Amino acid sequence: MSNPLWLDTFKNPGSYHDNTNEVKFVQTHISWVFITDTFVYKIKKPVNFGFLDFTSLEKREFYCKEEIRLNKRLCPDIYKKVEKITEKDGKFQIGGEGDPIEWCVVMDKMPEDYMMDRLINREELDASCIDLIVDALCPFYLDRDKHRDAGEFGKKDTVYFNINENFEQTEGFKESVISREAYNYLLNYNMNFFKENNDLFEKRIKDNRIVDGHGDLYSANICFNDKKDKVYVFDCIEFNDRFRCSDVVCDVGFLSMDLDFHGLYDLSKYFDNKIKSRLTDNDFFRLLDFYKCYRAYVRGKIGCFTFASPQIDEKTRKNALNTARDYFNLALRYAGYKPLEKPTLYIFYGLSGTGKSYVSNIFSEKTGISLYNSDIVRKKILDLNPQTHFYEEFQQGIYSKDITEKTYMALLRNAAKNLIKYQSVILDATFIDPLWRKKAIQIATDLEANIKFLHCACAEDVIFERISKRMEDKTSSSDARLEIYLKQKQIFNKEEGLEKIKPLNIETDKICYDESFIEMLKK
Repeated sequence: MSNPLWLDTFKNPGSYHDNTNEVKFVQTHISWVFITDTFVYKIKKPVNFGFLDFTSLEKREFYCKEEIRLNKRLCPDIYKKVEKITEKDGKFQIGGEGDPIEWCVVMDKMPEDYMMDRLINREELDASCIDLIVDALCPFYLDRDKHRDAGEFGKKDTVYFNINENFEQTEGFKESVISREAYNYLLNYNMNFFKENNDLFEKRIKDNRIVDGHGDLYSANICFNDKKDKVYVFDCIEFNDRFRCSDVVCDVGFLSMDLDFHGLYDLSKYFDNKIKSRLTDNDFFRLLDFYKCYRAYVRGKIGCFTFASPQIDEKTRKNALNTARDYFNLALRYAGYKPLEKPTLYIFYGLSGTGKSYVSNIFSEKTGISLYNSDIVRKKILDLNPQTHFYEEFQQGIYSKDITEKTYMALLRNAAKNLIKYQSVILDATFIDPLWRKKAIQIATDLEANIKFLHCACAEDVIFERISKRMEDKTSSSDARLEIYLKQKQIFNKEEGLEKIKPLNIETDKICYDESFIEMLKK
């Protein structure tokens, strides 16, 4: 598909009526999107993927109008209108006079910094945000007039078709992306669910639980205002009724699964309980894991398609492969799969300069287990270069209590993100506050994982030497100084919070980092 003639025109800020200073251009597989200072202009590509067909101008006009109509149900303030694109004397204009050569959806621009996925990355998503989402969704789901024609999409045969379609479309990825064992386990889980719950699907229709919903309800399609007291749930599926209409548990299950995927399983449980209570749905938890498994599998399928696409670069291909496997592992958890070997949360902790980062890096390199370092995570949250040094006073600046709390929240979220997919994970941080040790133990317990605390220590003269050298090292992400170490030493208790877990002591200046040492840590 060649680019349309008007594409370069609308990349130019002078093409718009709203006197924008800049235009951001974003391209997806189905849309061209132009983002000005004030508005978003979304134009559908003339493509046919089977599940959607935008190949004619009339179809693109229809689905632009459908996008406005359907999204105004949950997001009335953002979606404005459909505008025609016209051409006169070789000049293209949005909203001009004459016959349309194209159509576009016009939306208000939302605050990008308050997109839900960005809040997650900054550790700013909390229960109050979930409350806003629930408050927006539940009245919509309970408005029966909006869903009176959706019942047929809840029939067992329709749900079975959706589930079976996923397995047919991923059969060719057995071994390359998903193991044969995992594929068969998930297939059998779904088929057994249909057998054991034969009457449930008809009951859901009679109970008015089938909704003309959102269809794509996850963090990428949720935004908050800058005060975080209003939520926008946008970009529902307009191009395929079968993808949008479903059991209400299937609709909200996508967001619940997405929270799990990001390691926010505590907020996921909070969301599930709030929705269930507000909808007074007694069958909610009977269906939740089934539909979360379905949603996770669909995301894994999309990763398979990206992985197999010949147009993408090797880095994108590798990321798609890993992401697809992560989603399939998450689907396995919802299906009740129990691995032969539990994942392990390894926590290398101790005072600054004791060598915990050095040891944890070696362990990660030797085992291939993902590692999260508190210095790097802290600066990533603040959008800072990890190698830039900030020599703050103890518990001040970027090391204030508030930012330290966000740092440990991020560390533990990353731990949960891996453990929930049956993947072992390494954390490297001082863990001076026993509260965070207890939270780590709770996460491992909740996610049925092993946990090992590895306390790193060494002679104090070695610590002094290491800290001095590190301050001259421009590649180090650590900002520790001697005075910081001495302050830490005053308040550090390596045993507190670990009364039921005996930490392994590692004298980092005396050990030999050979294979036997690695095996000792793994045991």
